[in-house]
Amino acid sequence: MKLAVTIWGNRVSPVFDAAKTLLIADIENRMIMKKNYISFDPGSPEGLIKLLKKIKVPILVCGAISTAPADLFVENGIKLISFVTGNALEFIETFAQKQTIEKSYMMPGCSKQYSWHHKFKNFTS
Repeated sequence: MKLAVTIWGNRVSPVFDAAKTLLIADIENRMIMKKNYISFDPGSPEGLIKLLKKIKVPILVCGAISTAPADLFVENGIKLISFVTGNALEFIETFAQKQTIEKSYMMPGCSKQYSWHHKFKNFTS
């Protein structure tokens, strides 16, 4: 499984629009096998969708995101995990091991919005 995390420094970017870097992680057997960084333009969700599809990354993790771009990702088959906070590498390691999102990585007060984007049940598909 591959996933992309919008980052700011070493953290999940608190706001999607402020991020300019993705941390891409390849996860196999509940371990991070490979990771790399890619620059992107947050002002062009369409461009990011094309990039994610080109590099075969079906899951995008981010902090706060507006409804319009969030809907665009979901409508284009990108599994969106939004309103995430914390150290990006720690988040990916925990996600890889447990295949779930720990509550400690959810932004305070965002559990309903966070769940709204989960139009999928299985992270591995």
